[in-house]
Amino acid sequence: MSEPEVYTLADLGNWKEATRSLGFPARLAVIGDPVAHSRSPQMHNPALRAAGIEASYVRLHLRPEELAEGIAGMKEAGFVGFNVTIPHKSAVFEAVDDMSETARRVGAVNTVAIEGGSLIGHNTDAPGLRRAVREAFSMDLRDLRIMIVGAGGGAGRGAAVQCAMDHCERLVLVNRTVEKARELAAELREVIHDPDRLEGPADRLVAIPWEERAMERELGQIDLIINATSLGMKRTDQEVLPRRLIQPHHLVYDMVYAPARTRLMAEAEEEGAKAANGLGMLLWQGALAFEFWFNQPAPVEAMRAGLAG
Repeated sequence: MSEPEVYTLADLGNWKEATRSLGFPARLAVIGDPVAHSRSPQMHNPALRAAGIEASYVRLHLRPEELAEGIAGMKEAGFVGFNVTIPHKSAVFEAVDDMSETARRVGAVNTVAIEGGSLIGHNTDAPGLRRAVREAFSMDLRDLRIMIVGAGGGAGRGAAVQCAMDHCERLVLVNRTVEKARELAAELREVIHDPDRLEGPADRLVAIPWEERAMERELGQIDLIINATSLGMKRTDQEVLPRRLIQPHHLVYDMVYAPARTRLMAEAEEEGAKAANGLGMLLWQGALAFEFWFNQPAPVEAMRAGLAG
């Protein structure tokens, strides 16, 4: 019997029988609606094998109205924890019993550990970005002047929080609804402040509209451009920013990882800039989740090989 692509709330009611075809008991999952697209199992199952942990990681499709019952079912089935994807991050944020500072600041939970019946929440997307940028460009967020396109919420908010917590050199938040970016900037002004750092002539934290002229004024004082929007997943998507604004000194991190070489990446490289896609962020948020669950170093290379397979 082959492993189903996705399990459901109904399966949780008879979990042992539903997952009988697996080599090891299913004690970890990614929950979402939809969830069939998730690549997390191909990363976490090799990690579990490499670490000698006798557990399996699966996809679990829960609709919003099924979330509370689904969490109760996972507790009953003896789950170690679970990952959270759209649309449940905010709801799980409200459901956990305790959480990390990063999750609290981001306002969303994507990783939960179940400890003695309590739900402990974390957000590994934000610190996953930090590790991905370091791996891709051999640079730390702390040392960079950063522009985030799509900073109004979701992935962009998480990226902005991490950059501010790392006290990056400069942070420019770009969003179509500029009021959202301004609200986030106001929230992060105290977070980004570093009493040991001398302030330069340019404003350290800026919120601007997603318009060509506004971005052009800032990009001369930016090292790293982060695309936190979903633009680039389709060939017909509009451009993230005009190609002419990309300069050779820029580093470009596109959170999109399918296709592997997005339009933004291609244009950046053609302009002499370095670029990377979001697969590294997926890898490192997964590694951090593994460490959160098991309190031991993640077998990162096994996870990387699983994603590449």
